[in-house]
Amino acid sequence: MIQTISTAPLTVVVSKGQSRAPDKRALESTVAEAAATRDGVNVLVIPHLYDLPPNGDTITQLRAIEGDIVLLTWIFPRAAHWVLDRAGIRGQFGEVELSEELDEDEQVDAAEMDDNPLSDRVIDEFPRPDRTIYTLDLRLATGPEPFLDEIDRIQRTQGADGVSPAAPPPAAASNGLFQIEETTARRWYPVIDFSRCTNCMECIDFCLFGVYGVDDVDTILVEQPDSCRKGCPACSRVCPANAIIFPQHKAPGIAGSAAVDGGGLKIDLSLLFGAPDKDEDPIAVAARERDEQLLLTGREAVGIDDKLAKRQSERKQGPKDDLDDLLDELDAMEL
Repeated sequence: MIQTISTAPLTVVVSKGQSRAPDKRALESTVAEAAATRDGVNVLVIPHLYDLPPNGDTITQLRAIEGDIVLLTWIFPRAAHWVLDRAGIRGQFGEVELSEELDEDEQVDAAEMDDNPLSDRVIDEFPRPDRTIYTLDLRLATGPEPFLDEIDRIQRTQGADGVSPAAPPPAAASNGLFQIEETTARRWYPVIDFSRCTNCMECIDFCLFGVYGVDDVDTILVEQPDSCRKGCPACSRVCPANAIIFPQHKAPGIAGSAAVDGGGLKIDLSLLFGAPDKDEDPIAVAARERDEQLLLTGREAVGIDDKLAKRQSERKQGPKDDLDDLLDELDAMEL
């Protein structure tokens, strides 16, 4: 059943985790209840974001929200942002102060990322609306205070930007907490980060399960998400822009971690964080993973076809530079 949420300058969305651990449920409830006492804030508690059916009650309700959103979830913020985007809930990336911790070396790398901006990205051709979506990772703290402090900071920022954090209508003043109960099942599908995607079509050429397609203007999209083979992240390894995210994958680089991805880092992150064997070529890993899924469905293995072989050769023949030295250093650290 869809609930009507009164208009408020800020909507806090708490996405429940898949786990039923009492401490996680308690954190979600405490944050939601406390946030709902803030003037000018409505709170919506929803099932796990990644598992939502594409046209269910929850997605319909989220699409109806017009103002800024603070999303609290148990997946990486970058992944959560693009899960919302694929569902038609779009906006600008909100700057947050509660974020993944970077060690000293990663901070240096992040500072150098602006020197290598990706060109011809999908998001440049199709800019998102002006409203802001802030995403917070519930895994970053065990208590509610850091999240509530960040919600308060965002409200103050809204006021500083000229958006008046007025009190909600009287009907919502004493009941700003809403909850959607919707049946979900665990899902596995790729999410495209369009701030990185260059629409190169490598994924649609590689995937043999009909997951990818194109829209009316020939832009790549995840057309049949539930055709994806559970546990297979192979297409993320062949994406040249590292734009394909599997939010539930155990490797942070594939799951959407900003700390190891960084937006413009000129390193094959699938080699660093995705391959089962750090010395194994990611193209070979992707081909093997695809073959395993093909065999499970009764189809013939394909192996490394001509196009993949060309990509593999280009990677191996590339000139060694400072980034290769960085890879050597990371290998020496046995990450």
